[in-house]
Amino acid sequence: MAWLSRILAPVAFSPGCRGATQYAETLACHFHSELTLLHVMAPPMGFFTALEASAYVTAADISAERLEQRKIELEKYVEAACPHVSLARQVVIGDPAREIVKCARDFHCEMIVMATHGYGPFRRFLLGSVTSKVLHDATCPVWTGPHLEHAPSYRDIGFHRVVCAVDLAEPSRAVLEWAGRFAREFDAALDIVHVLPHTLIQLGGVYFDPEWRGHAVEIVRQRIARLQEEAQTHGEVSIEFGDPPVAISDIAGIRKADLLVIGRGRDAGLAGRLRANAYAILRESPCPVVTI
Repeated sequence: MAWLSRILAPVAFSPGCRGATQYAETLACHFHSELTLLHVMAPPMGFFTALEASAYVTAADISAERLEQRKIELEKYVEAACPHVSLARQVVIGDPAREIVKCARDFHCEMIVMATHGYGPFRRFLLGSVTSKVLHDATCPVWTGPHLEHAPSYRDIGFHRVVCAVDLAEPSRAVLEWAGRFAREFDAALDIVHVLPHTLIQLGGVYFDPEWRGHAVEIVRQRIARLQEEAQTHGEVSIEFGDPPVAISDIAGIRKADLLVIGRGRDAGLAGRLRANAYAILRESPCPVVTI
């Protein structure tokens, strides 16, 4: 089976979702994937007005009509998909994050491509709610980002440089392998970044010996070299000092990355030193982010 053969794109009909769908189309077209568009409606009592309630016999009537309306809207959402893409559409009722994760699991999806937030009843679901729950619970990579509403047409999206942030925790090899494979697939340059804390430079106003800092950097460089050998990658390595979200986002911006790849845990949230920083990285990143 081809890599990324099944892709899920949740749709909340927002500008960000439109951009996310365009990225999903680009990937699906390249990999000849099965692309599923999923819209999740809130339960009946959550989305009708008093006026609507008085016009219908039961909430089920309202729900059925809204369901048909959303199906029609989703049918029109992607009118001219790439001919290589097998396109399916699903409209379901329930909790958005739970249904997204369930759909990805049931359809054996190898990637979820979604915006960081939606609108209307989804407006309250900012990063930290639906997206964070999907990041926590999904077992496949999740592609998201804060600027997806600015995505070009799927025909114009390209990938020329991939930045991979590693924290050297146990999942780092899988993260780097995924980033390397993606970069090779699109013949893109691969940059690897690791951020060391400021405390290796100074603590309480006291600056440490530059030789110590150099020694710490050399240890990290050796570990990344071993990691690259195991992952069979050949990326350019950058070792920075500072706040991880800021430093990683700065590198992605300076290198004009088309994609940033970071790691996350699948059992207890986001893994390693990136655990406390991944949401900030997602918010700060100048380009789409894939969490592995």
